[in-house]
Amino acid sequence: MPFESPLPDAATRAVALNARYRHHAGIAVLRHALADPTVGRIALVSSFGAESVVLLHMLARLDNRVPVIFVDTQLLFPETLEYQRDLARRLDLRDLRIIRAEPDKVAAQDPYGALHLRDPDACCALRKTAPLAKGLDGFDAWITGRKRFQAGTREALEHFEADGPGRIKVNPLAHWTPENIRDYRINNRLPAHPLVSRGYPSIGCKPCTSPVAPGEDPRAGRWRGQDKVECGIHITNGRVTRQGA
Repeated sequence: MPFESPLPDAATRAVALNARYRHHAGIAVLRHALADPTVGRIALVSSFGAESVVLLHMLARLDNRVPVIFVDTQLLFPETLEYQRDLARRLDLRDLRIIRAEPDKVAAQDPYGALHLRDPDACCALRKTAPLAKGLDGFDAWITGRKRFQAGTREALEHFEADGPGRIKVNPLAHWTPENIRDYRINNRLPAHPLVSRGYPSIGCKPCTSPVAPGEDPRAGRWRGQDKVECGIHITNGRVTRQGA
């Protein structure tokens, strides 16, 4: 049974919250999201990817007890798993929740780990979308690290948006630039994901992520050559966002 928030519908909440905090800086948006009663019960969802350390550090400074959800697809780069363990220790994240697809479902739908080759959408649904939906049960809102510069599909991204009828997504860094991310990480002496220096500005599962050449879109290495730019956990008007849609 889907989670039903006791708060007003998500679209109404998102409009009001954007009006209230539209001109606030990223960390102020995050601070208000953690405290505003109309946001409700909240968790941060992190891939522990190329830019994740900035938002994780902000959250740890404000309240390291807020739940942090990490979806281990079991197809991630070993470097991502080690980076996740290192950041969790370094930032003293007190409520880290590592979730995975149910073993019986993986055995039934992807017994050889090759589903991504014939149906990447089904693979994402099995290993990421379904586990995250279960992990978010009981939350009224979740925090993401998405930013407008990452792809054309995100160029109108707001700080708050509806995620279905009862839950909202909070995007504190929506208006940040690559330079903002770099400067924050350097100024706070935060470690970079080890794959960034090897040409991976956006990092997902190992089979579906490739290096990006200079001048390419930062997400060009995700599902290269396919009509797919999102894994399915980010929905617009009830649909998975795709390039050209």
